[in-house]
Parts: sequence; structure tokens; C-alpha cells
Amino acid sequence: MAIYTKEEAKKILEKALSFSKADACEINLSGSNSGNIRYARNTVSTAGYRSTQSLAVQSSFGKKVGTATIDEFDDASLEKVVRRAEELAQLSPENPEFMAPLGPQTYDEAITYKESTANITPEYRAEVASKSIVPAAEKDVTAAGFLDDSAEFSAMINSNGLFAYNQSTDVDFTVTMRTNDGTGSGWVTRDYNDINKFDASEASKVAIDKAVMSREARAIEPGKYTVILEPAAASDLLRNMFRSFDARSADEGRSFMSAKDGGTKLGQKIVDERVNIWSDPLNPDVPTSTWNGAGQPLKKTSWIENGVVKNLAYDRYWAEQKGVEPVPFPSNAIMEGGDESFEDMIKGTKKGILVTRFWYIRSVDPQTLLYTGLTRDGTFYIENGQIKFPVKNFRFNESPIIMLNNLESLGEQVRVNGNLIPYMKIRDFTFTSLSDAV
Repeated sequence: MAIYTKEEAKKILEKALSFSKADACEINLSGSNSGNIRYARNTVSTAGYRSTQSLAVQSSFGKKVGTATIDEFDDASLEKVVRRAEELAQLSPENPEFMAPLGPQTYDEAITYKESTANITPEYRAEVASKSIVPAAEKDVTAAGFLDDSAEFSAMINSNGLFAYNQSTDVDFTVTMRTNDGTGSGWVTRDYNDINKFDASEASKVAIDKAVMSREARAIEPGKYTVILEPAAASDLLRNMFRSFDARSADEGRSFMSAKDGGTKLGQKIVDERVNIWSDPLNPDVPTSTWNGAGQPLKKTSWIENGVVKNLAYDRYWAEQKGVEPVPFPSNAIMEGGDESFEDMIKGTKKGILVTRFWYIRSVDPQTLLYTGLTRDGTFYIENGQIKFPVKNFRFNESPIIMLNNLESLGEQVRVNGNLIPYMKIRDFTFTSLSDAV
């Protein structure tokens, strides 16, 4: 049993802390129970269940730090791992950016745990696979998918009086559908904290339909097109933009958020005024822990408001250097959507491309956030408000900043990889070449 209650976790942590002789000590305890099922060629290939637990001790003498881990929690083992961390600290060079552990903090009560997700059974996982495999075979399509579910906890304590605890559940599902003639491919992803929000049949049907629709794709000329990006495709580019909201790299001139005058772009308008992005650990659709690995409380934070950069993330060390309050890096990203439906986006497009997702994305220019990559698993040509035919995949060269300045409309938000991202219609999206890969 790897999931400890708040009281059980605190008891173990307090016992471990009692052995500390260091100037400062921080101890993290975590564990998870997780199950999975994988299928390919319309057959289940593997299934499993795992239970893990770990305790990590970080001891410091002055600015000298040592860390040791263990997965046994009897008194002798706890004392052993604390002694080992102290030994390593004494052997280590000083860390010039060392920060003393935080004192006691107040955290909001997280909403990340759902008992129904924690209680997923092997029979349920097999049923999910069946709901992909059976309808795929009926459509002359081959399914390859993966379902992974977990129940987890994390807790920390330190010698300055801080204690934090969180319990969470997650389920992640992806499936790729390939037509048996090898010319069509479809894909879908779903992730939730609450398994009751997941519909395996619905998700699998989306991928099957994409596969069937994408048979015998035609080649069209690359160039600049109006595109409709499904949330998974938009997320692939936006997550790279989210990483640039780091104050230190901006201050040091190493990122897109660095300004030409040597400052940062904090307070500058960088994208369309309809773009609003924030993080919120208590959002019911994408909840996260209400504290981070440093023990800092996480609160709702605005990052882009009406196209303007409102905040950059400052860790404790860099905030101290700059004389500002720390701003923890976000645990999720929520982008405001619009009221245009996906169907209306298509109807309002005279000539364009519908993109299911991107892959193999690589950085071209970090200073402009220019990226290259490929479309995949369902790319379609739109003409006069209708999807006309599937097209061969493209290579693109595009920046999420340019993309969000060429915004035409926004649609419904969808959860993708723990974030909320809307459908987007973008003009002048740059496709540079074709790819024959299905």
C-alpha cells in the first residue's frame, strides 16, 4: 500500500526529521498506485499494476547540501537515510544559490483526488480496450492505445516548521487508429482527474472517424493557410510558449521574454488582445496541487491579460536577487476560449486546413519562439465552409507568438495534458513542405 493518509505521512516525516543533526533539513515523501493496459494490432499486448513509494532527505550545513533517498520507512532505515544525506552534505561544495527552507505556509484544500479514479479495476481497463478494438475492427481499422491511471500522494516537512500534503488521481488515454490499407490515420487523447468524465467509446470513435476520413490523402501546395487548430495541436505549440515565462532567463537575455533594452517584456502587449492565459490549481476541470516542490502556495495567477504580459515566474533565489516577491511557476495553463463553435469555424472558412495535432516539434529560434514540426493523424482541406478531402501531412515553421497575433477566432476550451486550451482559427499559418508519412 503506497498511499498514506495525511496523518500517516506526517508521522513518518516527523520521525525522519527527529534524526536530523543538520543546520536545515527538508524531507519529501511520495507514493503511487497505478495501473495500465496497452493494446496494438487490435489485441491487448500488456497490462500491469505498480505500487511505489519513496522518501528523500535534503540536509544542509550552511550552503552545503546533500540528498539521499530510501523506500523503507522503519526507524533504522529513516535514521540511515538522514545520516547519509548529512554525510553527502559535508562532502559537497557550497551552493551559492542555496535558500533556507520556508517556514510554515497556509495552503488551499486541493480538489485533485477522486475515489472513483483510485478504484479503477483491471476489468475496467479491459473494457476500455474493448471499446476501441471492437469498433475499430468493424470499420476495417487497427487500434493501438494506452490507458494509464494512478492515485498518488506527496508530502513534505522541514526543520523550519513547514508541512504540506496532497493526494491526487489521474487517468491518461491515447489511441491511434490506422486504416488497414495503410493510407489513413486518426488519433485522440483524453486526460482527467475524474474517471467519470471519460468516455472510451466517444474518444475511440473520434480517432476511428479521423482514420477513415483521412484515407488516400492528396498533396496540395505548402504555403500560408488559414488553419483551424484542434486543442491538442494548439497545445503542442503553446506549451513551448508557457516555458518562456521564466523571469531569470528573461532578465539574463536568454528567452523570448527578454526585451531589447535589457529588461523583460513584463507589461508589454505581445499577442492579440483576446488572448487571456492564467493558472489556477482550484479550477474544477484541471485541478492541481496547491503547493509546489519548494513548498510555496500556488494561487490563481494571470500570465497574459488582454494580450499583455502580466507576470513572470520568479523562484525564491531570483526574487531575492531582484528584490521582488517570488511568483511560483504555474502548475497548469488555462487559455480563455470563445463562443464560436467548431462547426461554425469550418463553415466560416473559405480556404483552409484543419489540423488534428503536431509532432516532432523542434526549436528553430528561441529568441522568437520559432518552431518547426509536422502535422499528423488527420489533416484536412477546407473549402467554402466544408471539409473537402484529406491532405498529406505538412512540415510547418511557426511561432506561437505570431500565431496568437494572427488569431481570427476562439472556440470551446478542452482539457489537454492537464491544461485548458480552446479551438483556434489562425490566419497565415506557414507550411513549408510536404511529408509523405501517414
